[in-house]
Amino acid sequence: MHKDVNTDDLPEGIIPLGDEIYAIDTMLAGYPGVVSAYLIRTERPCIVEVGTAGSAPVLRDAVIRLGLSPDDLATIVVTHIHLDHAGGTGDMAALFPNAEIVVHERGARHLADPSRLMASAKMVWGDRLETLFGHMRPTEATRIRSVAETGEIDLGAGRKLVSHYAPGHAKHHMGLVDTATGDLYVGDALGVYNPLTGDLRPATPPPDFDMNACLGTLRLFGDIGAQRLMFSHFGAVDGVGEKLDRAERELRLWVETVRDSQDTGGDLDHAVAMVKDKVISRYKPLPPDASPDAAAVLDILSGAEANVGGIVHWLDRLAQEQADTARKAEEERA
Repeated sequence: MHKDVNTDDLPEGIIPLGDEIYAIDTMLAGYPGVVSAYLIRTERPCIVEVGTAGSAPVLRDAVIRLGLSPDDLATIVVTHIHLDHAGGTGDMAALFPNAEIVVHERGARHLADPSRLMASAKMVWGDRLETLFGHMRPTEATRIRSVAETGEIDLGAGRKLVSHYAPGHAKHHMGLVDTATGDLYVGDALGVYNPLTGDLRPATPPPDFDMNACLGTLRLFGDIGAQRLMFSHFGAVDGVGEKLDRAERELRLWVETVRDSQDTGGDLDHAVAMVKDKVISRYKPLPPDASPDAAAVLDILSGAEANVGGIVHWLDRLAQEQADTARKAEEERA
């Protein structure tokens, strides 16, 4: 039996969203407004997204504040295994001993054995790895349930989360739809939404970014007919159709700008400079009371350098595939 919650007396980092859903700021690296987790406080309580290893105590305290004990949590689900979303999975599994861990099948083995994931992250982040993300602990393989193209998470009383494979940002990415509310948990598939400015920028990191897959995921999300979008970065947002259209326009603009830079012989630095000048300059400035440190962390996770690097990687891969196709066709004609 869940305890009643006085929603008028919740701390700043917990936001009630109706229908027993609560957004919880995971306080990545101690900064607010970077990663949002969500507690669905139903008969079978579920947390969507866990943030980093350092976020686990924050989520535990929030769950208790919301009238549950650690033993009550039935499910922990991550949209994908990037460390800002799933780095705390092993710690969360230890804190919530009865929770099943749900992940897309392409990410499951990395939760059970994070060594390769951490080694790859170390190459990308270097000395910043420990400060930003901490260390991902293994999750017991017997507690992990992997889903494929679609899957279901039982929330109790006939309510479910339905997962949909949603690649483009990453090969192990999925979206989740609440059958009772029509809420769509989008992970990073639409990019990063800034509630302080209303701006939406894509998230196109190497090595998995694939524009065609991204566009396919946006079409899938449009077909779902969601009522609200639950961004991991950051918060619940209405106006689903407009946000999906905006996500596609921004994605195409970023890719076209990087392609234009390459067409004129520009290197990676030139592409970054072009994006900052032609794309990012369009975004609204943060309000004066916004945390500059939190904005800096978001810029590290999904700023010009990371996004352009992923786009360049995809364009190079695409060019290589086209060259291979042309070569094979030439060989067949010979």
